[in-house]
Amino acid sequence: MRFAEELIDLLARALAGRPVPRVRALHLPPPSAAASRAGEFCALELDDGALGLSYVLLDNALVRLGTSAHALDIVGMDALQLAREFAVPPAAGDGDLRRTLGFAAANALSRTVMDRAGYAPPRAPDSIGGIEPQPGDHIGMIGLFSPLLKQVTAAGARLTVIELNPEYAGHYDGYRVSLDAAELEACNKVLSTSTVLLNDTLERMLAHCRRAHHIALIGPSAGCLPAPLFARGVDVVGGSWVTDRAGFIDALGRGASWSAFAYKFAIARASAPHGLATGVPATG
Repeated sequence: MRFAEELIDLLARALAGRPVPRVRALHLPPPSAAASRAGEFCALELDDGALGLSYVLLDNALVRLGTSAHALDIVGMDALQLAREFAVPPAAGDGDLRRTLGFAAANALSRTVMDRAGYAPPRAPDSIGGIEPQPGDHIGMIGLFSPLLKQVTAAGARLTVIELNPEYAGHYDGYRVSLDAAELEACNKVLSTSTVLLNDTLERMLAHCRRAHHIALIGPSAGCLPAPLFARGVDVVGGSWVTDRAGFIDALGRGASWSAFAYKFAIARASAPHGLATGVPATG
């Protein structure tokens, strides 16, 4: 079973016998923010107040969502029905937009499940998934996290970045960017962007990480129930936990920073509550 399929199955079981929220609204950053970090994510809001994020810079998704009828006809939709679109393999055209919205719905429903259980994840102790780079480490980075590069290279660790965009390939000061995911096999620690969940490359990338003793998957859209990721060898899942919904929505819509309205969390497989590590948190 693919990750997306397993996540949707887990959500369906967690919501069984209880009301399933419906979609209240889709919140998009302004097109003018597309070139900045403030324009990278949309937020899907459910009628119970839960928000779920999804990356919107793949295949010009932000602009296309702003003009797509699909972005309008999801309002009032059963959120689990929409989330099932995430489990559909990536496709060209409107299919990938539905998958983007389905991913946001899966993250929003994950928030619903955790809220109902009274669970809030702990704040992240750092911004690099607890990989603790050391001299002698060979760290693999899946997706170019430009703001995090110095935290790794300054520690004296060797860094190889795996990218899908050939424009980034080459040697840089302190690190190298490659298009060959097989180079992860030489890495003892791996830090991955959560975009691998949306572009359906998670399993392919993790297949090259079997020798790594610490794998962290982080990013604002890593808001899903973590058990399917833990089952695939991920040690730490880190995302953004919204604490002020109204403030977050307002900032997102203006293309402003929303860091004051959410905190970065990190859920470690080794210390997560048993129910969350293996399925869903126990109801509080």
